Amino acid sequence: MRMTEQQQKTSVLFVCMGNICRSPTAEGVFRHFVNEAGAADQIEIDSAGTHAYHVGEPPDRRATAAAERRGVSLAEIFARRVSDVDFERFDYILAMDEDNKMRLLDQAPEEHRSKVQLFLSFAPGRETEVPDPYYGGGAGFERVLDLIEEASRGLLETLSRN
Repeated sequence: MRMTEQQQKTSVLFVCMGNICRSPTAEGVFRHFVNEAGAADQIEIDSAGTHAYHVGEPPDRRATAAAERRGVSLAEIFARRVSDVDFERFDYILAMDEDNKMRLLDQAPEEHRSKVQLFLSFAPGRETEVPDPYYGGGAGFERVLDLIEEASRGLLETLSRN
């Protein structure tokens, strides 16, 4: 990814319901990939939830453990709720599933609705939603990581072409 001095950072916000499982995992994985690509100074990354259930809490311990097994840190990520300012601030607002996408579209000002997309639209597979692993076992968190890694690669490739 090459950018001139005049270009601003591209900003990406990952969104799920509570911001303790899927979206902080996406933030951590995508940040890891961006750092490996040497593009950390070109891309701003954050995550948030459509609900305020867990504001201020760290990611779910199972999500953190699964990510750490793959060399990805979720440290220093704390749950927050999507704010109205996020729609102006971020270039990409990527929902983990259709329900959260619809909630984002309901909240987004008309001029920023085009920024809201499904995260898995950047993945090569047929799946469109990252399933919520919260009420399941450890295998669910591994599946979420698989999907997030695929979409993160696709997103990074897309951003590097722009």
